[in-house]
Amino acid sequence: MSAMSTGNRTYYDEFAKTYEQERHHGYHALIDELEIDLLSNHIVDRDVLEVGCGTGLILKALAERGGSATGVDLSAGMLSKATERGLRVAQGSATELPFADESFDVVCSFKVLAHVTEIKQAMREMARVTRPGGRLFLEFYNRRSLRYLAKRATGPQRIGEAATDEAAIPTRWDTRATIASFLPDDLTFDDTAGVRIFTPAAFVHRVPVMRNVFGWLERSGRDSALRNFGGFLVAILDKRA
Repeated sequence: MSAMSTGNRTYYDEFAKTYEQERHHGYHALIDELEIDLLSNHIVDRDVLEVGCGTGLILKALAERGGSATGVDLSAGMLSKATERGLRVAQGSATELPFADESFDVVCSFKVLAHVTEIKQAMREMARVTRPGGRLFLEFYNRRSLRYLAKRATGPQRIGEAATDEAAIPTRWDTRATIASFLPDDLTFDDTAGVRIFTPAAFVHRVPVMRNVFGWLERSGRDSALRNFGGFLVAILDKRA
C-alpha cells in the first residue's frame, strides 16, 4: 500500500469516530437523499458496488432499494460501523479493488474520488469490475461551483476529535472536461448531475424557512440546466457492451 493510501486510511479511521454526528438531518441528509435518489431507478435487481462506502449510510439505502449491494472502503474504522449495520463490505483501495472482472451492473462513488491521487488507475479499476452495458455514477468535486468558492474562502476545516483538519488529505477540484480526460477507453460519458448547486453554506439548512427554500432549489436543480455547477458533480458513465 502506498504512503498516500496509508495517510488517507489514517485520516478516515480518525474521521470515523464522529462522521455520523450530523449525517442524519439537515444539509448532509439532503445531499445523501439527492445521491441515493439519482441511483434508485438503476439498481433494482442489479448487483451494485459503492466505492468508498464509509460507515454505510448510502450503502444501506441502496441495499434496501436494489438487488445486491456491496461496499468497499480503505478505512477499517469506517467499515466497522458498516458491518454493524449488517452490510456486505470489504476493505480495499479504489486503485486496487478486491473483486473479479465484470462483477457489478452498477458502480457508484460519492465524496471519495476527489481524494484519490491515482485517479486514472481508480477509473480503470471501476471500469474493470463493471459488466459490459453497466453504468457508473461517480462523484467529483467541481471547480466551477459555489462550494469551491466557499472552500477557498473558509480554508480547511477540522475533522474528528483530534487536531486534524481537511488539509491532511489531498483534494482535487475537477470540471467535466478534466473528468472526461480520466476515462479509460471502455467508458463513455453519458450525462452529469449536480448536487449542491445553490447552498452557500451548510448552516442555511438549519434555519426552517431557508431549509425549505434551499431544499426545493437543490432537488429541482440536480438534473436541470444548472447541473454542471453543482459543488458535487456526478459523472454518469456507460461501459461499452
